[in-house]
Amino acid sequence: MNSDKPRILITNDDGIHSEGIAALEAAMHEIGDVYVVAPASEMSGASHSLTLERPLRIRQIDDRHWTVDGTPTDCVTLSLNRIFGASERPTICVSGINHGANLGDDATYSGTVAGAMEATILGVPGIAFSLVASRSHDFTESARIARIVTEKALADGLPAWTLLNVNIPIGAAKGIRVTRQGFKEAKPNITEHIDPRGKLYYWIGEVRSGFRAEGGTDFEAVDEGYVSVTPMRSDLTNHQALDQMQDWESDSLKMN
Repeated sequence: MNSDKPRILITNDDGIHSEGIAALEAAMHEIGDVYVVAPASEMSGASHSLTLERPLRIRQIDDRHWTVDGTPTDCVTLSLNRIFGASERPTICVSGINHGANLGDDATYSGTVAGAMEATILGVPGIAFSLVASRSHDFTESARIARIVTEKALADGLPAWTLLNVNIPIGAAKGIRVTRQGFKEAKPNITEHIDPRGKLYYWIGEVRSGFRAEGGTDFEAVDEGYVSVTPMRSDLTNHQALDQMQDWESDSLKMN
């Protein structure tokens, strides 16, 4: 590795052959020494899952690219503990560019976000990038924004144990907003089908009706044409609830 440049680890959940990861890699080459470790196949919706019930295989494609037959979390874990030595530790990990939004509640399902989160847990700053597009994906502008955000993070640093969840609107963005995680308004849409052998199977989907307009959320920023940058962490504690639940505490489990 070239020690004069920041060492950038790239992963994703759409797989090593996705257009988004190719665009992100090209953008990162402009600012650093780039290495890609990504799932061998698509792992969308894998969330922060770690493969524990079967062995994992690493395949080295060349001196810059590896695949893992597992999740984005597996990729980052193996990268930082097996593929790279202590002297080769990445400066930052960028994940994406995801084919679709990871706004609000959906961030908890996202393998893209999980890749960045795993890096952060293991002591490497992480950024997840997603393009808010449902069908056609032109990553030209989102790759440019990914470069700008990564350069800013490298120059200024990130707070300890913080990852950034970046959602990029289609087209030319008006600017960047630092946001909080919002909430979508949606309900599950589950359809039932019969396979060629006559057995039932189910397909889980979703019908969305919008989002909660609460001010300052990732949904609102993107809806208004801005890049949403949401600082996140793996700590899921509801700190407001800690104060509200103080009367739960007791030195005894005896309850009247």
